[in-house]
Amino acid sequence: MILKWLFDRVVSFIGLLLLWPVLLVVAILVKMKMPGGPAFFVQKRVGKGGKLFMCHKFRTMTVNHNGSTVSVAGDYRITPLGAKLRHYKLDELPGLWDVLIGNMSFVGPRPDVPGYADKLVGEDRNVLKLRPGITGPATLKYRLEDEYLANARTLVSGFKFLDSGKEKPDFDKMTDQEIAVWYNDNVIYPDKVRLNCYYYRHYSFNKDIQMILCTVLGKKMKYAGEII
Repeated sequence: MILKWLFDRVVSFIGLLLLWPVLLVVAILVKMKMPGGPAFFVQKRVGKGGKLFMCHKFRTMTVNHNGSTVSVAGDYRITPLGAKLRHYKLDELPGLWDVLIGNMSFVGPRPDVPGYADKLVGEDRNVLKLRPGITGPATLKYRLEDEYLANARTLVSGFKFLDSGKEKPDFDKMTDQEIAVWYNDNVIYPDKVRLNCYYYRHYSFNKDIQMILCTVLGKKMKYAGEII
């Protein structure tokens, strides 16, 4: 883990030095294309040991919006520029600062908003022993999660409720956003926890490097017996 700590500090520092012109351009574009609000989106997230920290991203949504923390492609709250930033993961660049100061790592579980971490029980709470990451196995598997959740109504139609032991809601009476939240909470989030617990039990610095490269290059890799 010492190697991981050193890698995070050195590479995040170099990244900020090299990419500051990109961050500046994106910040200016956000201010120009999405006026009336800040360039950065800063929100409390759950970090290592359950400690809260302020997570930094570029803002991709309209100002003073209301709604779920689960977003889908086509969400009215996401601006056209914001959609592009999300698709190419440019909104995550300010996270280099969070890595540099030690709140995050390059690889680890995505930092949850308060509330989700409270649902972790038993060995699943091992996830909280990890420093949250900009990327990780769950992030790679669901790299285009908002676009994936845009098809939530179709996804739940093929979900095997008898095999899962879950009670089937009346999806016909639910909005697309409500179905997306249900699918996230009952299918995607538990799968993310499973992958993150596997990462905790089978940590490998070499796999960290592979995950970072796959994230940057948009490639897939084999991990935990599946392709992510």
